[in-house]
Amino acid sequence: MSGLGLPADMKPFQTNIVEPRTGSREQRIIELVRDRGVAAIQDLASEFDVTPQTIRRGVNRLSALGLLRRVHGGVTVPPANANLPWATREVQHIDAKQRIAAEVARMIPDGASVAIGLGTTPHQVALALRAHRGLRVVTNSLRVVLALAGANEVEITVAGGTLRPADLDVVGEPAARTFGAFKTDFAVFGVGGIDADGSLLDFHVEEVVARETMRRHSRVSLLVADTSKFGRAAMARGGSLADVDVLVTDAPPAPPYEHLLQGAKPRVRLAGGAA
Repeated sequence: MSGLGLPADMKPFQTNIVEPRTGSREQRIIELVRDRGVAAIQDLASEFDVTPQTIRRGVNRLSALGLLRRVHGGVTVPPANANLPWATREVQHIDAKQRIAAEVARMIPDGASVAIGLGTTPHQVALALRAHRGLRVVTNSLRVVLALAGANEVEITVAGGTLRPADLDVVGEPAARTFGAFKTDFAVFGVGGIDADGSLLDFHVEEVVARETMRRHSRVSLLVADTSKFGRAAMARGGSLADVDVLVTDAPPAPPYEHLLQGAKPRVRLAGGAA
């Protein structure tokens, strides 16, 4: 099958969320709050000689981006092991994610069975698979369902259970039972982070349960992760990089993570490159 990226008639997802500009008031607010740990709205208003309403609008926007966290009467930094909101994650490293997705689409033939997990990079993979024919997809992500709905002869099985509204996905035992009922040709999944010892990390144990079941019940497991995931902190541990068949990434990881790719597994495919 020839290489496929996003179908020609599909435009990449656009958003009106813009990261704060370096040197802007919002960037200076972030730096000040990080220095102090917590700051009152009134103190910030005095610091920047603006109204409290102006500061509230700014910190509300920064909180929506996951860069700060509102507390009673003020603002603080988010926990180091907390995941960012979907809208923020979706636009981060978007070029790398789309190149990774196009590489995965080249690896998966028409008619294959594919388990696709949650996260922004697997979502990009689903978009890149829209031009494939006859796929049989198992997923715990409604975003994947929406990406593939109406694609050519695609059959979609969706995990039941309690929906997480912010990410539109189902995790934990309900998702694991669904993935465990199938043996798919491929499993495509992301992770929250990759530790220096090769541990695969996520932000909730329930995410790990679903991901590991998907991996074990596939013939070829594909971890899709751009290089920002190396060294990213998350609390829930499950599985190892050495358990993965293929890592699809955008570039070789920098020290001290390059040693993780020196064994037989995983094989590494660089986006746009060869195995």
